[in-house]
Amino acid sequence: MGSSVNTAETAHTRGAPAGYAPGPAEGFLAHARRTPHATALVWRDTETSYGTLLHRVREQRARLRATPGDAPVAALAVKSPDTVALVLACLLERRTVLLPSATLGADALERLYAEAGVGEVLDAAEADDVPPTGHLVPTDAQQPNGRPALLLTTSGSTGAPKIVPLGVEGIGAFVHWAADAFGIGPGTTVLNYAPLNFDLCLLDVWTTLAHGGRVVLVDAEQALNGPRLLDLLDTHRPEVVQGVPLLYRLLTEAAQGTGRTLTGVRHAVFTGDTMPGPLLAGLPDLMPAARLHNVYGCTETNDSFWYEVRDARAESRAPLPLGRPLTGVEHRLVDVRGHVVEGAGTGELLVSTPFQTDGYLGAAAAAPVFVPPPPGGGARPYFRTGDLVRRHPDGTLTLEGRTDHQVKVRGVRVNAQEVESVLLAHPHVTEAAVLAVADAGAGHLLHAVVRRAAGSGLHSLTLRGHLARRLPRAAVPTALRITDDPLPRTSTGKVDRGLAARATLTKEN
Repeated sequence: MGSSVNTAETAHTRGAPAGYAPGPAEGFLAHARRTPHATALVWRDTETSYGTLLHRVREQRARLRATPGDAPVAALAVKSPDTVALVLACLLERRTVLLPSATLGADALERLYAEAGVGEVLDAAEADDVPPTGHLVPTDAQQPNGRPALLLTTSGSTGAPKIVPLGVEGIGAFVHWAADAFGIGPGTTVLNYAPLNFDLCLLDVWTTLAHGGRVVLVDAEQALNGPRLLDLLDTHRPEVVQGVPLLYRLLTEAAQGTGRTLTGVRHAVFTGDTMPGPLLAGLPDLMPAARLHNVYGCTETNDSFWYEVRDARAESRAPLPLGRPLTGVEHRLVDVRGHVVEGAGTGELLVSTPFQTDGYLGAAAAAPVFVPPPPGGGARPYFRTGDLVRRHPDGTLTLEGRTDHQVKVRGVRVNAQEVESVLLAHPHVTEAAVLAVADAGAGHLLHAVVRRAAGSGLHSLTLRGHLARRLPRAAVPTALRITDDPLPRTSTGKVDRGLAARATLTKEN
């Protein structure tokens, strides 16, 4: 089934500009030629070889060439081999592709399509009736007229999802870094937990396919089923696992009391949200052979900092450092006056990476988040992350909260995210969300909701005492609700803080 690769499909990389890092599509083609029978994807317990995936890519490429014009196309980020094939086909055809979340409503999707200038919305599963073509020659190595290759979207946790365009050079640079950092090569099995519209897939899916690895796709229907996830990892033994803390909580809870461990994992990467201390402390029991990595980044810049946890139990008692910047990453801390913070101090983190976008598309393009480099900061623009970061006297960086989470409660400046961190440090708290609610008298009041560990019997009096010992009085939430139910999540697995904490307006334990 099309298991060979025509040399014309790979020849174009030889003429790429100096410094150009081959992207996932070129790497995939090379491995499909060398090892067509090797497994590329595992989905719903079915394996797809590199040769079979190549056949599907050719079908999608023929379909794209039959699509008039050169406007971007869109495909819902429904996780499947067909969607993966369509994205690879778009990369090879130099056709910009928008990957919005499949969970978005019709109005939100129409807005994203309009902002991206989408010419056609494609269903990845509808390529079967297009005959594959054996001689499809790519165009130049660079995207025509500097057009982006992928259009990802932010999670929408701080508002409507924004479109983040990524170019082939940035994607190629990241794919090269990630493979080297986590030892991803031919035959390496990597778990893909994140939705395909999430930037985590640049490592999970695209880096793995670019280097001949094997991607285990977690189906959306299994994403919140801890026992099924544990079985999946037990069966397919991924060596590299990356996910938001939710993934590790689900696995830990499913394994609790069973004696089961995931001995095949050698790299466990957590990112996208704060890792609760008690959860971190338990990971060595679940994954005894794994090196643990805390990775910091934004969709706009991709991964920026990387910290390897040396002693999970000891380090679970304090916020994890951001770690060291990736190769080529520059950063600055800027105070409220816009001055660069030198030495110890706190400020908004500004980051510039080799993998970053040039800016948003659509209405968000006017947002003043991409700024000129500060003195001595290189040539690339810097992205204002909105994250407050503290530089300690020894140079260690720790995340303190968000600039948009800082409010005044009865005249005292409070960081709502810091309150979340303190809540998550309690051994019987598994999830937490804090929301600042406007109040005519106090300016703002804090409302919080926490999920307690099963069987812990945690109640609000105990939790208020925990908060009072660690926070100023103004930072102790006025409303505090405790629940046994999971907190609502965004499509990318992050806690939907607004939706979760608003429940405290009607009920308090």
